[in-house]
Amino acid sequence: MDKRIQKRHKREVSRAKARVRLSEPDLRTPEQVKAAREASRPAAARRDGPQAHYGTPMARSHARLAAHSTAKADA
Repeated sequence: MDKRIQKRHKREVSRAKARVRLSEPDLRTPEQVKAAREASRPAAARRDGPQAHYGTPMARSHARLAAHSTAKADA
């Protein structure tokens, strides 16, 4: 009985070792890592960058003013 349990354990351990995948090391320089982090951040989080075009919609009062001013310009 004991030998059977040992064999089973040995098989399970060898299968688990075969399944393990080690991650590859990150070969980027610190500057590249920093640039990648900056690029992946949302546009609203960047204070010095341009505003995102997909941001919050215009407030109703601003939308009315914008529509009114374009009508004036056309006339």
